[in-house]
Amino acid sequence: MEPLYECLNYKPKFGHSAKEEGYTLDEFLQLYGEDPFYSWIGLDSPYMFAAHKAAGCMTSVYRQIGIGCERLFRQIIFDTTGYEDYASTQWSYKTKTQAGKEKALALDGRLEIADIRNNDVKKRVKKWMSKSCEQLGIDDKGFKGAVFEVRQGFKSKDSKRQNGDIDNATVAYAYHYIPVFSIFSSQIDNDIVLRYKNSRCCVLVGNMNKSPYVSLFSFCKEILGYDLAEFFKTNSPYIRNKVGTLLEQLFSVHEAKK
Repeated sequence: MEPLYECLNYKPKFGHSAKEEGYTLDEFLQLYGEDPFYSWIGLDSPYMFAAHKAAGCMTSVYRQIGIGCERLFRQIIFDTTGYEDYASTQWSYKTKTQAGKEKALALDGRLEIADIRNNDVKKRVKKWMSKSCEQLGIDDKGFKGAVFEVRQGFKSKDSKRQNGDIDNATVAYAYHYIPVFSIFSSQIDNDIVLRYKNSRCCVLVGNMNKSPYVSLFSFCKEILGYDLAEFFKTNSPYIRNKVGTLLEQLFSVHEAKK
């Protein structure tokens, strides 16, 4: 839940990039009230401020939920595998920009066979990897684990993002990892799933399918030994209450309070 509270800091800038901290409601009313055209047609209204805040916050809400999902997934990996080092839960590699500068890119989760100390989990992960390779039509020899790109959902058909994902998958294969996309929500376009699978990537989606090769929830339960679906069911009243209160504050005409 912690990343979501970052959304409360959001204030719209209304096209004024110089005002980095954004506008408060009072500042907005003054800004639009002093604009002849906007004041004449009635846009100097608290509801207009709320509309801008809602529009800007929506992307931020999804992004922060995604960060929470990443943290949760890594913690599940750490707890179930028995890793000695938390750093093993994540994987990164270095690449170069067009300007020749070196930068690091990271994927959100990793199952490193050599580091898994829970033997039952290790056996299940190996079997899952072998079957996944069979489904993807690739040789299952030589892989040392799987790396995961975690998303809360996938509502965009942004080709730039997809190309970046496939680039990451290509590098993962070069380092002998199976690339896996783990989507907590069931919201992902079938065209995107097909493109990723055609690029030899595993795709796990947040549905109640019983196959650990299709469903993220089944994968966590049957392969890692953690019932992620039950976690959300049990904690749903608490989470829904917190998210509901947060959204009410974000999308009201009043200033949000922590």
